Amino acid sequence: NIAKDSIIREKIKEFELVKYFLLDQKNPYLDKVVKDFYTKIGLENEEQFEIYLSNYNLTIKKLKKKIEIETLWNQLIYDIYSKQINVDIKSLEKSITENKMSKKNKKYLLSEIIFEKNSNETLADKILKINNSINEIGFKNTANTFSVSDSAKFGGNIGWIAEIDLSKKINKSVKSLKVGETTQPIRINKNYLILKLEEIKEEKVSIKKDDILKRLVASEKNRQLNQFSNIHFSKAKINTFIDEL
Repeated sequence: NIAKDSIIREKIKEFELVKYFLLDQKNPYLDKVVKDFYTKIGLENEEQFEIYLSNYNLTIKKLKKKIEIETLWNQLIYDIYSKQINVDIKSLEKSITENKMSKKNKKYLLSEIIFEKNSNETLADKILKINNSINEIGFKNTANTFSVSDSAKFGGNIGWIAEIDLSKKINKSVKSLKVGETTQPIRINKNYLILKLEEIKEEKVSIKKDDILKRLVASEKNRQLNQFSNIHFSKAKINTFIDEL
């Protein structure tokens, strides 16, 4: 079911992309993305990656096709929606001044599940289904199954996030967690977010307000682009027919 859902999402994106791009073109950027991909899962070179993929009846060529779709999808979302991004710079500057000017900064290793509530179910039923799944098969497998985020491919893993890069709303939820615990669902526009705290570490940082502001602006832009991506995908899904057989 996980594989089928993943293929369906990929096909919907591909059908949408061919309206705007020529696919299967040579793109040196894909080589860099492939390297980032195998480095993220702890491999050292492309030869090791080929062996790793062969265990799943995959090749780098097939993987590059998947990465091409994801890369062009991100480009499409940026091209269409970048002018609609609105970042409140003054609010971010105020946040830095009031809360962030410390000599130490916490970092959280986080995993996420971003889920949608279907029209034929209540939010309570959806949350119960996800919580039961977490208890039965673990957070990573549940992220594979339920999350609509691209991080689902990595069991929801989104890596180390500095406390300073989290919004007030999310930071408040994460700070109350112990390692291994999960947040209550957090409303993110039409979707909901559940975070799991995997690890915590504390680092000494050199505070430079301009650098922090740039990071916060980039983070907010990415957050809004992810929202636009989900919206655009939902529209494309409605207008796409796929024979699952």
